[in-house]
Amino acid sequence: MILLTFTKKWWVYKIGRDFRLGMNLLTVENVTKTVGGRVLFDHVSIGLNEGDKAGIIGINGTGKSTLLKVIAGLEEIDSGTVTKKNTVRIAYLPQNPEFDPNKTILENVLEGRSQIGENWNASGHAKGMLHKLGIYDTQVVPSMLSGGQRKRAALVRTLLEPSDVLILDEPTNHLDSEMAEWLEDYLRKYQSAFLMVTHDRYFLDKVSNKIIELDKANLYSYETNYCGFLKLKAEREEMEVATERKKASLYRQDLEWMMRGARARSTKQKAHIERFEALKNRERPQEQMTVKLSSVNSRMGRTTIELEDISKSYSEISLFQKFTYYFLKNDRIGIVGKNGCGKSTLLKIILGIEKPDSGKIQIGETIKIGYFAQENESLPKEKTVIEYIRDTAEYIDTGEGKVTAAKLLEQFLFSGSMQYVTIGRLSGGEKRRLSLCKVLMEAPNVLLLDEPTNDLDIQTLTILEHYLDKFQGIVIAVSHDRYFLDRIAKRIFAFEKGQIVLYEGGFTDYREKKLYQKKEENKDTDIETMDFKQEISKVSTQKKDAKKWKYGREKKLKMTYQEQREFEEIDELIEKLEYQISEIDHDMLRYATDSLKLNELVKQKEVLEIELEKKTERWVYLNELAEKIEKDFKKS
Repeated sequence: MILLTFTKKWWVYKIGRDFRLGMNLLTVENVTKTVGGRVLFDHVSIGLNEGDKAGIIGINGTGKSTLLKVIAGLEEIDSGTVTKKNTVRIAYLPQNPEFDPNKTILENVLEGRSQIGENWNASGHAKGMLHKLGIYDTQVVPSMLSGGQRKRAALVRTLLEPSDVLILDEPTNHLDSEMAEWLEDYLRKYQSAFLMVTHDRYFLDKVSNKIIELDKANLYSYETNYCGFLKLKAEREEMEVATERKKASLYRQDLEWMMRGARARSTKQKAHIERFEALKNRERPQEQMTVKLSSVNSRMGRTTIELEDISKSYSEISLFQKFTYYFLKNDRIGIVGKNGCGKSTLLKIILGIEKPDSGKIQIGETIKIGYFAQENESLPKEKTVIEYIRDTAEYIDTGEGKVTAAKLLEQFLFSGSMQYVTIGRLSGGEKRRLSLCKVLMEAPNVLLLDEPTNDLDIQTLTILEHYLDKFQGIVIAVSHDRYFLDRIAKRIFAFEKGQIVLYEGGFTDYREKKLYQKKEENKDTDIETMDFKQEISKVSTQKKDAKKWKYGREKKLKMTYQEQREFEEIDELIEKLEYQISEIDHDMLRYATDSLKLNELVKQKEVLEIELEKKTERWVYLNELAEKIEKDFKKS
């Protein structure tokens, strides 16, 4: 049963057995905060208890980072109180960490602890964590590290600090998939409470047991993980709509009563009039703002992008050798690999920003590339948002007609008033959203996305994913976001030991294949360990979660005869389809340089994948139904 607690502008969902009664660590009560005339929080309240592992989500620019600073005691508030026990220690990871430029990165990480020479355990632990996060030379000064490396070093510094509450602002930014999984395991085992802002949905789902949503200056708290939050948020919105419908009906009745000329002759009538005034001036639920985009692109000719035997090295480090690939229309490529392996370099070679050491690149005459860079371009701070977009075009053509720059910005969550704000006043996430808006407005037919999920909120990411579903062109995305790659990629380019290796499917398919390769390599030595089995289980669960979020369905209470037969046969049908697709994958690698044969194989594969997707959807539905029937049977 769901219990709904309500105070002024504060809804809190509590799910029976998941509700923890641990000691309260800190409380935010009736807090209001305004920045630059914009109300970020309006009399919001929230509590953090022992055992809480909370994730904060919301649209960029709504004040998530500010809320973390308020809780950490680093930001003043307009009104309200933030209280914590005197003994509660807080460790805080900011979005943009600072270091002492005169100390080594190891000294910075160990700052405030015992001297390095006297505390070998702390020093060794710090070095081990830095190595896990790809920082091997711990004696360099901060200026010698990239922005991503500095953020990872700051994460280690924060994790090493003794604390009762850990506050993390975008901890997964600049982490590759292996690093993200390491941090995921670390936080799942973490004993103290923590509060974090992150847009990594797999990460959020795995480590959190509480979701705090910041929406239109209000806070909504859900005692569940991200998957549970999606369900409860939908229920909350349905409840708000139903409540508004009842109030509207009551208001119409009262309006008729008032128009009949009723006079306030009695206490009862006065109360009726007061109720009418309250209903008349009530706050109505605001419609959820979303990015709604029609696919905007240019026509693509027969020749797309052809890479033939390209190689690239820096000094003595080989990034990749003799890589050949002919991009197909509507290709969806995800590029993965460790930080610094050359993923962004490959994009820059396609763009012509960098040259390969050898090999040949051919770009078709009709190809128009849109490039969403990892770092924001230097945006003109003094220009308004609308001026910046109008520099590209006054309007664009879509499949549904012309869209003005102002309308497009509105669809990108920049309301009328926000469009006349100068770019210098935008948050980092809002600048990323603005840059993405400009890239898509240029109507490309090839999209190169370099870490598109960095600093973009979940709502914008979801809409971007839906946009890419309809995009008539090639998408090439470098990303460490496992959910994003599972959602949009049909083929993976993996950087492995100086080579680019092709894998069919999304990130989870690639991860499964890598794990089974590892199993085969270790077969002769018989070292299939529990760690490997846990990895396989983790990946399988991850795949089910992705499908569950995408294919959620109402569950029936029993199977029909037809469903029972389908349930018995569906595993075999899926295996058959997967085998046929794997055979085509094998043929595609064999005919990689034969464009006619490759196109034929791609079409065959697309038909099989559509059928597999339908069968997988049914498999999820039927298995969930079988589990529910089994639970109901056990209860009875």
